[in-house]
Amino acid sequence: MTRKGKIILLEEVLNEAIQLAEKTIEEKNPQLRNKKEVAKEVGVGAIIFSDLKQHRKHDIEFDIKKMLQTEGETGPYIQYTYARACSILRKAQEVETYLVTEVNDYEWEVIKSLQQFPSITQRAASEYDPSLIAKYALDLSQVFNSFYGNVQILKDPTHLPYRLAIVHSVVTVLGESLRLLGMKAPSEM
Repeated sequence: MTRKGKIILLEEVLNEAIQLAEKTIEEKNPQLRNKKEVAKEVGVGAIIFSDLKQHRKHDIEFDIKKMLQTEGETGPYIQYTYARACSILRKAQEVETYLVTEVNDYEWEVIKSLQQFPSITQRAASEYDPSLIAKYALDLSQVFNSFYGNVQILKDPTHLPYRLAIVHSVVTVLGESLRLLGMKAPSEM
């Protein structure tokens, strides 16, 4: 029920979110093979994430259009980051192992963020607070996107193996974060 006393059914909200997600996909990636399935995953995920990112003691602001943005503190932002990382792995070729002797600041920030995942999930479970996982997934997405935007991951063959290991780790941890939040992780968007 809204503040104005109007009853809104969850099914109506989910259907609207899915329709808005489908419209966005049609605009941004009309060639996507499974648009309807991805739109459902993104639309439903946006609603779930918006609810779970808030600490249970805080008021919730409901703005469906903001929830579906692929930028900012939204579920679609994390799903898009996951899909972006999956895209890098699809484009990569088999590579040999490589001894890492130094990492740049962007790589290091991702590595530090990845190391926090076990303690965040443990804390979220002990405090019954899924917002900790949601906030962690946002933080990891932000540092990964900074890494992605500043490092040419696939262009440097000497650093490619460990950079792909970082990307693979991000895919694993973001996928698990989304799963823990009850959301799907589309590999393409």
